[in-house]
Amino acid sequence: MSTEVRVPTLGESVSEATVATWFKKPGDTVSADEMLCELETDKVTVEVPAPAAGTLGEIVAKEGDTVGVDALLAMIEEAGAATSAPKQDDTKSDADAPKDTGSEGKPVDVMVPSLGESVSEATVATWFKKVGDTVAADEMLCELETDKVSVEVPSPTAGVLTEIVAAEGATVDASAKLAVIAEGASAGSAPAASSDAPKAEAQSGAGVKNAPSADKAMAEKGIDPSSVSGTGRDGRIMKEDVAKAASAPKAAPAPVSVSRGTSNPDDASREERVKMTRLRATIAKRLKDSQNTAAMLTTYNEVDMTEVMALRSQYKDMFEKKHGARLGFMSFFTKACCHALKEVPEVNAEIDGNEVVYKNFVHMGVAAGTPQGLVVPVIRDADSMSFAEIEKSIAEKGKRARDGKLSMAEMQGGTFTISNGGVYGSLMSSPILNPPQSGILGMHKIQDRPMVINGEIKIRPMMYLALSYDHRIVDGKGAVTFLVRVKEALEDPRRLLMDL
Repeated sequence: MSTEVRVPTLGESVSEATVATWFKKPGDTVSADEMLCELETDKVTVEVPAPAAGTLGEIVAKEGDTVGVDALLAMIEEAGAATSAPKQDDTKSDADAPKDTGSEGKPVDVMVPSLGESVSEATVATWFKKVGDTVAADEMLCELETDKVSVEVPSPTAGVLTEIVAAEGATVDASAKLAVIAEGASAGSAPAASSDAPKAEAQSGAGVKNAPSADKAMAEKGIDPSSVSGTGRDGRIMKEDVAKAASAPKAAPAPVSVSRGTSNPDDASREERVKMTRLRATIAKRLKDSQNTAAMLTTYNEVDMTEVMALRSQYKDMFEKKHGARLGFMSFFTKACCHALKEVPEVNAEIDGNEVVYKNFVHMGVAAGTPQGLVVPVIRDADSMSFAEIEKSIAEKGKRARDGKLSMAEMQGGTFTISNGGVYGSLMSSPILNPPQSGILGMHKIQDRPMVINGEIKIRPMMYLALSYDHRIVDGKGAVTFLVRVKEALEDPRRLLMDL
């Protein structure tokens, strides 16, 4: 009996993913819920567990393939069922056998894997092996970058890497040859590295493949792998090693001389030009698409934080002692927004074709900064949660966001978003909508300012608020009313208890 392994749900706005890594090969025994492979989207990495125990049979979607939701990835045969998968040990024994003119040493081309219908080319980002290295079947040879995700290229067979056709930095099309492997050959029988792949020769001779997440982190942060000390097996660089290297003091990188028109040629030698990662380019495109699609407008107000700060100061110790969570400002803002969204439901709605979809619930997106960039985990049904539940959920999801452990499902389905630029010192900004949502609230720095209170000038802790909204759904009256209701709830938190 066979069990199908299919692509899980990727979220409302994500229709496809790339198969990044298979942790198992045909013929391997797997247990139920054991991780089989990893999919990458333009937002997060999704792990695919085994739906049943048995033996992994045919792998339909290979590493590098682009697949849609519910696409067939592989088949699992019932435990004890026969499988036609070749044994890994047979390949290994062939590599140890004496050389002859038969199948051993047969050249095998390494081709660009399927990049998907909408992707026609990729850039060779990193070679993990150099010419002359022994490679095992399915061992990662290099990494390609597309405008959506990074694609790792596994070795199609065991043997020795004899030629690198596409060096690092080369742009290749979907049918290009990347390298050649002498199938079954040993390291001693491989030809010496040629001058055709000078960049591959410059790679580390250790032949140790870093963790894919570490390679991505280094690329995004512009960190030279040679400056990172790996703590993994055989010196393998892990994601945690990159985080440590990024936080450690380091010397400024050597400037890269570029040739371009400039009024002062000496300036070119003092500039550094780093190619934008494909992922960052995609983020930039989507942010611009958001501005081009929605009729985005921003309205502003200010809130006196005196009452919220006093309430928090009075109860924060008791709150933490009872609930085991720190009482922050985000729970107050989340509650205030949920309260305001009930009165102005169009801010919690979205456009679907020619229809407006009103949500009778609030799935609150809370923007969080991470080393990899901005992510927006979603607090589901925030309108029915207590202060303690909101604080615990925000703290837990914030930590997992910084550790890169959020799933795709946890960042989908939000109906409204709160972005707190104040933690970085921002005094005023206009947040960009998170499609298909119609509203996003921007929080900012709390700063003492002189205010006129009952005819007297007093110093008060003030915060500017900004609501960006889609004018196609939300009129100016609704936007201003929403922001005023948030202001009122925060300036007199008792209104939240009375639902006023």
